[in-house]
Amino acid sequence: MVSTDRDELHVIFGAGPVGLTVAEELRARGKRVRLVNRSGRSAGAPDGADVEWVSADAMDPALAISAADGATVVYFALNPEYHQWRQLFPPMQANVLEAAKRAGARLVAMENVYMYGPTGGVPMTESLPQSATTKKGRIRAAMHDDLMAAHARGDVAVAVARAADFVGPRVTSSALGDRVVPALLAGKKAQVVGNIDLPHTYTYMPDVGRALVTLGERDEALGEVWHVPSGGTVTTREYLRLLASAAGTGEPKIQVAPKLLLRALGLTNPQVRELIEMLHEFEEPFILDHSKYVAAFGDPSTPLEAAATATVEWYRARAS
Repeated sequence: MVSTDRDELHVIFGAGPVGLTVAEELRARGKRVRLVNRSGRSAGAPDGADVEWVSADAMDPALAISAADGATVVYFALNPEYHQWRQLFPPMQANVLEAAKRAGARLVAMENVYMYGPTGGVPMTESLPQSATTKKGRIRAAMHDDLMAAHARGDVAVAVARAADFVGPRVTSSALGDRVVPALLAGKKAQVVGNIDLPHTYTYMPDVGRALVTLGERDEALGEVWHVPSGGTVTTREYLRLLASAAGTGEPKIQVAPKLLLRALGLTNPQVRELIEMLHEFEEPFILDHSKYVAAFGDPSTPLEAAATATVEWYRARAS
């Protein structure tokens, strides 16, 4: 187990929702934090004498190694825009892996579930094969194999976290993000995709932060994949109702975007174009099983109602 000494240094690559939430959780546990991104600062970030900011592009191997110098644990929380995955994502991970190796640090990597591919609605466990049929799923599968190869060689001790679609504070680019919560607050139509009456797991961002920090602390997490606990699985429509109830706006108004419209938008919008190949996740039951994590570390997940309330409160504060 990692020492609890105050001299520990936890280095987070990426200052998006995952990186900032991990930093928040580390500070709550009394850890010293270094956040690394290209700008060296991020809006809404935790601040204080125990948070150091470093401006470094993870595409530059030397800068990545320098940014991780002295680290006890390194967290890989980078996530380029969809249309840049092929050229940016694998080399970013390779450089952070090398940086963790040079620092003698363990690495906690945030992944998603794209590598599983369509499951036919079968609950996703960590033992599912990597059967991705999409470009992004195959990229994720190859990147995961690289992580596990580095662990097997003894280069870096690696633990991997995977989560479902994010929801919660700081989460804007998600199925329940900017196209949904502000609309619900205003009594307008929330824009969603797919079949909203199928079960769909959503993972609350603060639960992600807690899980990643725990994986960085525990030796038994190393060399394994862990699904982040979620407060329960309901249909997307039911989750929208929870958000609308928290917003005090009654039954939610919902607009489901037709696939033909998305294809048309994708002709000029590369992000939408890349989204289309992942629509299978919203056209079959999408259920993340987290029983492995719970058996090993307990269940830190937030109940759905509390998660929905905190999400709405964050968006409301952001708009004020």
